Amino acid sequence: MKVLAIDTSTSHGSVALLDGGRVLLNEACISDRNHGCALVPLIERARDLAGRFDCIAIGLGPGSYAGVRIAIATAMGLAMATGARLVGIPSVAAWECDLDHHIAIGDARRETFYFTKVERGTCTEGPLLTDAAGLLARIAALPGWPVLSAEALDLAPQAIIARPNALTIARLAAEGRGICAEGDLEPLYLREPHITQPKVR
Repeated sequence: MKVLAIDTSTSHGSVALLDGGRVLLNEACISDRNHGCALVPLIERARDLAGRFDCIAIGLGPGSYAGVRIAIATAMGLAMATGARLVGIPSVAAWECDLDHHIAIGDARRETFYFTKVERGTCTEGPLLTDAAGLLARIAALPGWPVLSAEALDLAPQAIIARPNALTIARLAAEGRGICAEGDLEPLYLREPHITQPKVR
């Protein structure tokens, strides 16, 4: 099975192509606010190598709203054109590391944080939104568990800096593990969209 995987949930995006057990492509790009331009040549290279895709797997976040939407829109277009199966996997379950279990945390802005408990590529708790006290309590409840974050957090100086990786997403999809959505994908939202209402005059 040929699996194309894309993750753009952080500023370090990645694209991978897996054919059975063979890695045909595993490339990263740094593009904080312009993932679309960076993705196109990598996906074209993957298409040239594969000829066709059986499955397209996307990292759904949590993370960059725009980045994840770009990956989803790109994947949906490819899936429509090729007939490939389209699946989504939480990005926090697919870090570039070799761990059977870990805690994934991150800054969710507005003095909130996200927490996820991950076991063998599957989110067994979360991703969920919490405040600082709640995050520290959840970490303390899992002593000895490695803590991973895509960026340094003053609240958790012990966190290992790591990032989601498309190759890990491809392997999870090929094994049928960690899949949380199929077909019509949406980013993993941690809170309701914030809409500013116009002032009453």
